[in-house]
Amino acid sequence: MLRFLRINRNIRSIRRYLNIVRVLSKYGFDQVLEMMGLADVVVRSRKFFRRSMPDIARLTAAERLRLALEELGPTFVKLGQILSTRPDVIPHAFVHEFEKLQDDVPSFSFEEVLAQIAAELGGPVEQFFAEIDPVPLAAASIAQVHRARLMTGEDVVIKVRRPGIVGVVESDISALMALAGLAERHVSGSEIYDPVGLVREFARTIRREMDFSREAHTIEKFRDNFIKTAWMYFPKVYWDQSSRGILTMEYVAGVKVSDREKLFGQGLDAKLIARRGADSFLDMVLNHGFFHGDLHPGNVLILPDNVICLLDYGIVGRLDDDFKTFLTDILAAIVNRNMDEVVSLLLFAGDISDSLDIRALKRDLFNFIDGYYEIPLKEIEVGRMLMEFIEIITLYNIRIASDLMLLAKSLVQIEGMGRALDPAFDMVEHLKPFIIKSIRQKFSPKRVSGEINQILGSYLNLARNIPRDLKEIINRINRNKFKIDLEHRGLDKFTADFDRSINRLSTSMILAAMIIGSSIIMQTDKGPKIMGFPMLAFMGYTIAGIVGLWLVYAIIRSGRM
Repeated sequence: MLRFLRINRNIRSIRRYLNIVRVLSKYGFDQVLEMMGLADVVVRSRKFFRRSMPDIARLTAAERLRLALEELGPTFVKLGQILSTRPDVIPHAFVHEFEKLQDDVPSFSFEEVLAQIAAELGGPVEQFFAEIDPVPLAAASIAQVHRARLMTGEDVVIKVRRPGIVGVVESDISALMALAGLAERHVSGSEIYDPVGLVREFARTIRREMDFSREAHTIEKFRDNFIKTAWMYFPKVYWDQSSRGILTMEYVAGVKVSDREKLFGQGLDAKLIARRGADSFLDMVLNHGFFHGDLHPGNVLILPDNVICLLDYGIVGRLDDDFKTFLTDILAAIVNRNMDEVVSLLLFAGDISDSLDIRALKRDLFNFIDGYYEIPLKEIEVGRMLMEFIEIITLYNIRIASDLMLLAKSLVQIEGMGRALDPAFDMVEHLKPFIIKSIRQKFSPKRVSGEINQILGSYLNLARNIPRDLKEIINRINRNKFKIDLEHRGLDKFTADFDRSINRLSTSMILAAMIIGSSIIMQTDKGPKIMGFPMLAFMGYTIAGIVGLWLVYAIIRSGRM
């Protein structure tokens, strides 16, 4: 049974793969597909799609790809949304276009909602909920949200995973992985962007987002991190009514941070909210190394006494201790306009190609910092400055952690909300205490001694392993077991084209033999006849004519006469 399901899933993945290729061809990405060795599928799709999409050539490549992602469905919309936060991977025209992608999907029926809840919780809905509002509060590609009431009377919201979405996503991931592998093998220069690595990262992200138990644990982790901060509030999770596909949490009534009229109408302090929001976010990033990655105004509620409540924990960022140190050092160097320190940190921490032009990088960084030289510190927008910095290093193909992109976007959102609440909002002023604290911790005796012990331990392990590794290499050489694997790139397309040419040549020789044989039979004037001609000769000419016409048509359609 399991083998049958696996085969069935593979068939679905192949169908999805072919559908993706056809849609990409439909929106004018034939050249890219041909570079990946998919010329046959492109040729079969070209005639129909060019007739049905006459205006496609008027759109930019970014617009066409956005439309293709929307047509391919929820998984690809999510992929585009994630790529919109990665200006280090895709050009800015595509970033801006992908930011327009929305989870514009219809809600699924209330009957399906009830069926999902019963299946996930393992019992009738009436056992867990006294009431569920049939009208959803929101519907997205992965889930939709309903208000409800528990049997004990608490008001809650239920996040219900969309039926069948897991199978659809897994099929799409398999197809994407196949396309990414083709891109790595065939498209020159694609190794800079690491297509397979990007698909793996996307797969991890969307699988986490579909697992609501992870989101529940995330909420509780944030609550534990801010247990001593009275002005941060996190919804309560009801574990008995939650699972991997259902998340039940407290319904929180508050004012959206973007609704200034209600804020002032309820006597809330906008300036205090801006300060608290900035401090809490920097605390997440620089102290806990764990931050909310989707802080648009719709996910921030303000409660009485200027308490801040965050919603939707599906996207989070993580920074380890080394990266937190790098981040504080790079921000301090940029704010202090110390270009040499910026370059030094960047060369040490980034994934740098062999062809990096360090002189040109320094020149562009000088110009970047000079652009902020005359600007007072209180007017500097740290998020936008960090985004500009990322744009520069992206031009030089320097790869850094994806969480830095998420952080930069979140900083832009936080500063935007802060300045909307308080025109005099100064993120640099909030950042300084965290940087000073980080620098003190970096040079504390405890931290320095720990790093020294770690370095000595690493060298000790290296010295211990070198003799064993050398012995293993020598033994392999002596046993003729020493192998070097070589990987060729770009030869698959040549092999496919060569095979196609040989097949056409072989078909042509067979056709010639059939015509010659039929001509000889025609001269014998023996055997059964059709319209006065020998039947074998007549059949030979007919088959040769049909196959010959098909071969000529295929050659003309391929555009390679």
